[in-house]
Amino acid sequence: MEKYKTLEIVQANSNSQVFNLYLNRPARRNALSRDFFSEFPRAISSLDQDPNVSVIVLSGRGDHFCSGIDLSTLKDSFGGTKSNNDLGRSAERIRRDVKGLQAAITALESCRKPVIAGIHGGCIGGGIDLVTACDIRYCTVDSFFSVKEVDLAIVADLGTLQRLPRIVGFGNAMELALTGRKFSAMEAKSLGLVSRVFDSKGAMDEFLMGIAEGMAKKSPLAVTGTKAVLLRSRDLTLDQGLDYVATLNSVLLQSSDLAEAVSAQIQKRKPVFAKL
Repeated sequence: MEKYKTLEIVQANSNSQVFNLYLNRPARRNALSRDFFSEFPRAISSLDQDPNVSVIVLSGRGDHFCSGIDLSTLKDSFGGTKSNNDLGRSAERIRRDVKGLQAAITALESCRKPVIAGIHGGCIGGGIDLVTACDIRYCTVDSFFSVKEVDLAIVADLGTLQRLPRIVGFGNAMELALTGRKFSAMEAKSLGLVSRVFDSKGAMDEFLMGIAEGMAKKSPLAVTGTKAVLLRSRDLTLDQGLDYVATLNSVLLQSSDLAEAVSAQIQKRKPVFAKL
C-alpha cells in the first residue's frame, strides 16, 4: 500500500474489512497542505478499489481532527500573483486550482464505500468541508467547529456552503458561515451535523468501530447502493428518485446476496457475502 506524507492507512485488524484513514500531520493540527490535496483522492480511490475494504473511518492523529487549510497552501495558490499581468489567465489558473482542491474533497462522495468521520478536538474550515462530505459523523464532547473562511477574507469553496445547508438547514448554515463563530459538540448534535457525541475519544472509537464492523458484514451491494441512492436523490424529484432506485434494483436484486440474506434468516445464521 502506498505511503503518504499527510495520511496514514491502517487496517482495523488482520481480519477486518474496516480501514482507518488518518489525517497525519499532528504537529500542524492536521492542516490541509498541498500534498494532502494530491494524496487524499489517491488514498480514497485505492481504498474504494480494494475488495478487502468495506468501510472507511476518517479521523485525525494528535489532539485535533483538522485545523483547516494550511495557510501556506492558501498563499501559494491564491496569493494574488498574476500570470504575465494577464487578469484573464490569472483567473483561469485560480479557477482550475480551486476545482482541483474541490475534487479532492468530493472524492469522499465519489467513493462507493461508506466513510464515517470520527471527530475530536478542532474541526475548522477545511475540516468542515471534509466531514460534510462523509456519510456519517460522530464526535467527542470536547470537539469544536467553525466555518472559518469568512475570517480569512475568502468564500468557502470546497463544499461546505453546498453540503452544510442540506445537513443542518439553510438558516443554520447561513448563520454559521456568515459569523464564522465557534460552536460546540452539543450544538453540532442539536443541528444534526453529528449523529452522536461521546465523553471520550476512546468511547467514540469503540462505538464507531462496532458500527463500522457491523456495516462491513452487510451485503456490499446493498450498502454501496444505499449510499448511491441517497446521494443521487438529493438532486432529484421524488418521482425521479424512485425511478433511479428502481433502475438500480433491477440489477442489484438479481445478485446472490438477496438469496444468501434470505437463507441466513431462515437458517438463523449470519449471512456471508462475497467481496465487492
